[in-house]
Amino acid sequence: MTFTFRTLSLSGLTRIEPHVYPDVRGVFIELYKHSDFTRAGINEHFVQENYSFSKKGVLRGLHYQSGPLAQGKLVRCLHGEIFDIAADVTQDSPTYGKWEGVTLSSDNRYQLYIPAGYAHGFCVLSDSAEVVYLCTEEYNPSIERGVRWDDPLLDITWPISNPILSDRDQRHPLLNARF
Repeated sequence: MTFTFRTLSLSGLTRIEPHVYPDVRGVFIELYKHSDFTRAGINEHFVQENYSFSKKGVLRGLHYQSGPLAQGKLVRCLHGEIFDIAADVTQDSPTYGKWEGVTLSSDNRYQLYIPAGYAHGFCVLSDSAEVVYLCTEEYNPSIERGVRWDDPLLDITWPISNPILSDRDQRHPLLNARF
């Protein structure tokens, strides 16, 4: 197997450590292999890939899609370093309102699998960062939702203060205001 799968504390959340094959030319890494992911319990069909470039201090999130077209995501940082967050927003879940964060970087090459039912966000710790993520459902603006990055119910310990936010991310409601 070319990956190490580490189950995290929240249900379905998995940190993936790909095997790195270095040689005199550089490195080769398999980033995704359906058979290995399926054996690890991640049996998803990814249908969309997204890319973002952000500068230091930017915080993107927390975003998710609701209902039957909720997105699972496989997130990686191609350049730089981010603190990536997944927060359980499934109201009847035993871990509703809980979150977990993982540092993803071009140095550690970790990936984070976030199942549907979680809000996702990240902040940039390096001078800049390039982030790519695969999604299990296509983006649908009619079911897009968000939660405020500083929601007191989630109480996320972000490693930055005074983040740079989009207008949209500044207007997201608190998690308990959704229900």
